Amino acid sequence: MSRTGAAQDAADGVVVVGGGAAGLCLAHWLGKDPDIPVTVVEAPDGPLRPAERTWCYWEAGPGEFEEAVVTSWTRLRVRGPDGSAVESEPAPLRYRMVRSGRFEQLVHSRLAARPTARLLRATAHEVRDTPYGAEVRCTGADGRPLTLRGRHVFDSRPAHGIPPHRTLLLQHFRGWFVRTGAPRFDPGVADLMDFRVPQPRHGLAFGYVLPLAPDRALVEYTEFSRTPLTTPAYEAALRHYTADVLRLGPLTVESAEQGVIPMTDARFPGRTGPAVFRIGAAGGATRPATGYTFAAVQRQSRAIAEALRHGRADVPPPHGRRQLAMDAVLLRALDTGRVDGPRFFTDLFRRVPMERLLRFLDGGSTPWEEFGIGLRTPVGPMLRTAAELPFLARREADRREADRRVTDRRVTDRRETARRDTGRSEESPR
Repeated sequence: MSRTGAAQDAADGVVVVGGGAAGLCLAHWLGKDPDIPVTVVEAPDGPLRPAERTWCYWEAGPGEFEEAVVTSWTRLRVRGPDGSAVESEPAPLRYRMVRSGRFEQLVHSRLAARPTARLLRATAHEVRDTPYGAEVRCTGADGRPLTLRGRHVFDSRPAHGIPPHRTLLLQHFRGWFVRTGAPRFDPGVADLMDFRVPQPRHGLAFGYVLPLAPDRALVEYTEFSRTPLTTPAYEAALRHYTADVLRLGPLTVESAEQGVIPMTDARFPGRTGPAVFRIGAAGGATRPATGYTFAAVQRQSRAIAEALRHGRADVPPPHGRRQLAMDAVLLRALDTGRVDGPRFFTDLFRRVPMERLLRFLDGGSTPWEEFGIGLRTPVGPMLRTAAELPFLARREADRREADRRVTDRRVTDRRETARRDTGRSEESPR
């Protein structure tokens, strides 16, 4: 990667802290303007750099990062607890998978070709406002202290803890990249939610299958609940799902991912000072009711770059107030048990055209469409929940919640390469 060279003590323009999806998306859009110098601060190789992650989103037509897309699907499916399937082609939308390593390589190569962009490998310790803008205090890859100065700083590092909220559920999961001994998957169809798994006492659970080839797929077990599972519990759930539900037969687990995503009505600050802004999941880019982040990050990055191009320091909210209000009602209804999660989502996909529903989940629907979608939900429980929300106090996360470190970072265990037979119960090495 070019321009990682000697550390410099001054950076005119913009400093972006963090080289994940949010940071690199913003750097990409800012780098298109030759009048906006941009420096990206990425953690050096080592424990602070996240492992390989998977991001998924839907989009119409080829997007800005199409070269980083591993594969995509034109048809999507949801299965109810009884096995009934809702399958549709949400044209013109396609469901896309991006792997973080490929995405980073693409954006790095684009930044390298732009003379006003710079990538710096350093560990950021402190971001603060100053009379001239803001500064980032770092330690360079060579161990030397370094201070970067700019007119604006956009910080994409994970937040510490959750702001005051009324509802906090966790979307927690573990996924296997599997290879089967015989063709078992339809590469043209992705399973967004498969509720043919045992349901927890509180919350809901589902399988998630993204075929990569007739004999390869990402298979995940996911829960929406208050507390993550242990890794052995996820492993047991995945063994049951792949063996007893999907009936995949003998398979090899080539790698694994595990993570926790907060689903909350907390208000994440977009600005922490006159010249310091939060972006990405820490700035509220994660859609509370779904856990999806990548598409919102792209929209927000384009809007920030456009604002700076016109001399405005502005970070528009990643989601509209109307969408956040609806998400707050759904999260509360799920958390209280007023709605049955598997039935709620299955019926929603069955009763609403999938293209319209995906636009709704992405914040692109009209108020009239949203009203129609609302009529296809359990109206009584949802109205009761909406009526009580204004009277509920927002609370701080307790110590146990804070210790969960609920971020959207996925942890990949590349050592999970042992061949698994569906009839065997031993754990692979960690």
